Amino acid sequence: MKNRVVITGMGAITPLGNNVETFWENIKKGKCGIDFIKSFDTSEFKVKIAAEVKKFNPADVMDFKELKRMDRFSQMGIAAAIEAVNDAGLNGIENNSREKWGVILGTGIGGFITIEREKT
Repeated sequence: MKNRVVITGMGAITPLGNNVETFWENIKKGKCGIDFIKSFDTSEFKVKIAAEVKKFNPADVMDFKELKRMDRFSQMGIAAAIEAVNDAGLNGIENNSREKWGVILGTGIGGFITIEREKT
């Protein structure tokens, strides 16, 4: 017999919203997350636009000690995973049953800050 998989919670940190509800509302409204880059000076680059995540504060969901050891993309992934766990109602679940559930995390690419820091 095959085990079934059920999606019970979702989380999102995106250019269209920092939670599932805001993201979905903006999708339905046809909003676009692409804008001029504001997170760094683009004067030396040809590309001036991107789909940046805006107003994301990882300290809202994570401890400072954890934050300083993670790239921004990891912080976003963890924040989305926390939202998914809360959305599924699993946040207060007993430790002994946690081996029965998991979080699937997807990212297109990440770690640019670390890659840039390591090459300089």
